[in-house]
Amino acid sequence: MVHHYFNILESIGEDPEREGLLKTPSRAAQAMKDLTAGYSIDPEQLLNNAVFHGNYDQMVVVRDIEFHSLCEHHLLPFMGSCDVGYIPHGKIIGLSKIPRIVDMFARRLQVQERLTNQIADTLTNLLDPLGVGVICKARHTCMSMRGVQKQDAYMITSAMEGVFRKDHSARQEFLSMIK
Repeated sequence: MVHHYFNILESIGEDPEREGLLKTPSRAAQAMKDLTAGYSIDPEQLLNNAVFHGNYDQMVVVRDIEFHSLCEHHLLPFMGSCDVGYIPHGKIIGLSKIPRIVDMFARRLQVQERLTNQIADTLTNLLDPLGVGVICKARHTCMSMRGVQKQDAYMITSAMEGVFRKDHSARQEFLSMIK
């Protein structure tokens, strides 16, 4: 990867051997590894036995989970936050695991729509809850730094499963909790 970044610098007209760029290819390669570390995360190890049996049957919501990802179309960052909620049906998950699931999927080449669905699908499969709701809101640098160059635009995506999809009052309760 270092060699490829060296070639990229040359192809844009830079001198990769000038003082300020000497270590840039290796730093860029390490940054790309860090930004895509989600591919190497094993979901089973991530959970570390943090799914528990529990009698709690009310809505659980974790708000404002920040994330950073890379757009798979331009390899440019998009960043924002997720709100995640679920209604347990005999199983609950350790609180820190929900942000870790968000990060695992965000640290891959992504589109926001898929990211949102992956978070919801993972919680649905792990917990078999009555419902899951995920709302992601993000600013995309592929839209602000290039192309249409709209600085204040952001994208909102949602994934609603189970009662969050079928029951208007459950969906409204979730939406009111994340405001």
